[in-house]
Amino acid sequence: MKIAVMSDSTAYISREDREKYNIHMVPLSVIFDDASYQEEIDITTEEFYKKMKITKELPSTSQPSIGYVTKKLESLAEDFDAVISIHLSSGISGTYQTVTSAGEMVEGIKVITFDSEISCMVQGFYAIEAAKLAKEGKSVNEIIDRLYEMKQSVRAYFMVDDLTNLQRGGRLSGAQALIGSLLQVKPVLHFQDKLIVPFEKIRTRKKAIHRIMGMLDDDAESNDLRVVFIHGNDEASAIQLERQFKEKYPNAETSISYFGPVIGTHLGEGAVGVGWYKK
Repeated sequence: MKIAVMSDSTAYISREDREKYNIHMVPLSVIFDDASYQEEIDITTEEFYKKMKITKELPSTSQPSIGYVTKKLESLAEDFDAVISIHLSSGISGTYQTVTSAGEMVEGIKVITFDSEISCMVQGFYAIEAAKLAKEGKSVNEIIDRLYEMKQSVRAYFMVDDLTNLQRGGRLSGAQALIGSLLQVKPVLHFQDKLIVPFEKIRTRKKAIHRIMGMLDDDAESNDLRVVFIHGNDEASAIQLERQFKEKYPNAETSISYFGPVIGTHLGEGAVGVGWYKK
């Protein structure tokens, strides 16, 4: 059985890695006053953050249409027997359900959707792992079993400089955002039951990052991890955190990634995240 692997653009897998691992992608879009842009296709992350600085209104975001996804799956059906499609948390986007529905409409290919229950490059970890296993000739069931095994150890924590975008975009409750603004806290956030919720309320950015790195350190002491440091237009901070971690764990597998347009719309510039799983 020939198995394709697909994800959506919010995994922020680099074009080089998508080509290297033959990962197919459906884009989400960010919508400014002037136009709608498919991320990773019509607008780069650098262009997005520049545009955010001059726009008055917070842009909105949208999932791919069922028509777009259907055409993509029909195209894959020409060369593959099955597709494992890995998407951002169904608690913050309808993309997973759209692909699931499209899969039921397309003939000639078996579509297996996987809810990562998370986003960004941690979601990308699942896609890369699935693609490697597909290349090795593993079956659909073997690949899905491995993804669920990964899910048991996946961890991701992040903090934002300002909770306003998350609150306005409906990704965090208004009460939580209001409390954060009044107290000037920098809460550590995470995904729980597919939703973005505060993990711990911390007063300063420095202490919030220290708390995240402390949790990473706890896991790294007894496990072989794959780690990603994620930034919102602040690569220097991500590089510094990676360097700090590698000083203690020089053999650890690490990488730098970013919050692209769709996720960046909700988190804002200056957000920092760290994600990992047991290899």
